[in-house]
Amino acid sequence: MKSFKSIFISVFLGIVLIAIVLILNAKRPTVEVNQPSADFVRASGKCAECHRRTTSAVVHQFERSEHAKHGVSCLDCHKAVENQETQAHRGFTIAQHLTAKNCSECHSTEYSQFLRSRHAAPAWAAVSGAKDFTAEQIAFAEKYHKGAVERPANSLAIIEGESATIVGCYGCHDIGKPNSDGSIGNCTSCHARHSSSVALAREPETCGQCHMGPDHSQIEIYHESKHGVLYNAQKSEMNLKAPPKSLTTADMSVPTCVTCHLSGLDGLNVTHDTTERLSYWLFASISDKRPTYQQGQDAMKETCLKCHATTQIERYYQEAEQVVIDTNSKISEAVTLMQSLREEGLLTETPFDEPIEFIYFDLWHYYGRTAKHGAFMGGADFVQWHGNYELLLKMTEMKKIAQELRQNATK
Repeated sequence: MKSFKSIFISVFLGIVLIAIVLILNAKRPTVEVNQPSADFVRASGKCAECHRRTTSAVVHQFERSEHAKHGVSCLDCHKAVENQETQAHRGFTIAQHLTAKNCSECHSTEYSQFLRSRHAAPAWAAVSGAKDFTAEQIAFAEKYHKGAVERPANSLAIIEGESATIVGCYGCHDIGKPNSDGSIGNCTSCHARHSSSVALAREPETCGQCHMGPDHSQIEIYHESKHGVLYNAQKSEMNLKAPPKSLTTADMSVPTCVTCHLSGLDGLNVTHDTTERLSYWLFASISDKRPTYQQGQDAMKETCLKCHATTQIERYYQEAEQVVIDTNSKISEAVTLMQSLREEGLLTETPFDEPIEFIYFDLWHYYGRTAKHGAFMGGADFVQWHGNYELLLKMTEMKKIAQELRQNATK
């Protein structure tokens, strides 16, 4: 039997050892587990259970979406609607392919507005022409955009080849692809599939996926403009998730592409028709006023008035329109030159088989467009260096080639 002294020593040593362990543990770093935010909804059910193991990112995206917050389920979006092919999937019957028709089950107004825009049928027809559309679809689109759908396939896309067309051209233009269920286009080009995010649609880079590069350099122009500089500096202070119908300048005091072209800022109308606030056909070689010129300009100026004085807006439009007039004049000179060469039999009727045709195409399709878009979007360098300088250079090159063709024809 142990003595009292030995028992006391054992207890004492045990207490000391426990104290040492507690002290050491107190000094160890701890890991804080972040609790889900108010914007997070934990997805449950068979779809979430399975896809959390296989394609987990889509579940996480959905859990942070407005759809999840408002109780929209996976099947609500993935179920087949009229004229869609179905497939069996783990005990469920779902649509083989989702289209804008699925989104229109809830967002019918937005889809109707989208159909009137150049993002719809005109986008696909710009590459493939009218061949993929029904007569009814062509007639509908032509009411709003005469000649934009009832047209031949793009000759340049044909020359560039099938792989370039499929991976390149259609990578953007399939926003207006006709679907087998009778609908046109898809909404995920701007909103993404499982995020279904209005904040994503408001990002300049979302529009910049397609509206970039020399022939439509809107994203580059935007980032050069004061709008773009301010947005990049103040983005963290903005509420990009604000509902479109209640968006205010307190949510976004600096505009992005969507603010000016679509949003209902401070009570203005919301639209998914990207052409509703436009006044010129800026993408055309010779830019005429749209049939809806005045109402389009008035609608855009209403948005401008949320930040700018009337006098500033009027001066801005006058200067931009003067750039359009001057650019039209310069391109008209090139058009006249090309027509005269054809009339003289110095050019073939085959498109893009002679160097001067590529120079002429660059002149209006790249640099003419760039100058005009730069004027309306606040991109000074794009008006001058990437626009008018190149117009001057290309016209000089065209005149030299024309002179050589005429000299060779007289030998």
